[in-house]
Amino acid sequence: MAEKTIMLCCAAGMSTSLLVSKMQASAKEQGLDYEIFATAASDADQQLATKKIDVVLLGPQVRYLEADFKNKLEGTNIPLAVIDMTAYGMMNGPKVLQQAIDLMK
Repeated sequence: MAEKTIMLCCAAGMSTSLLVSKMQASAKEQGLDYEIFATAASDADQQLATKKIDVVLLGPQVRYLEADFKNKLEGTNIPLAVIDMTAYGMMNGPKVLQQAIDLMK
């Protein structure tokens, strides 16, 4: 089992798949045993119920769901943030991974 689990949420779970690949490569380079996956925002509840999630990152295109996610995560100690728009647009896996790591500290 992975040491930490990072869940990325976007509109359909597809647009973040390349970013997930780049984050996984960066984690591997750093020797981090992280599970990183993307899911559709509509499937987030099931993922949260069935996996031990350490941090949730929202794609910029679903920023409007941030308040809903804050309510869902209330009392769970799971940090939440919207992925930096520039890092997302550039598919900068190392930068987004660092954002997640900083949230888990």
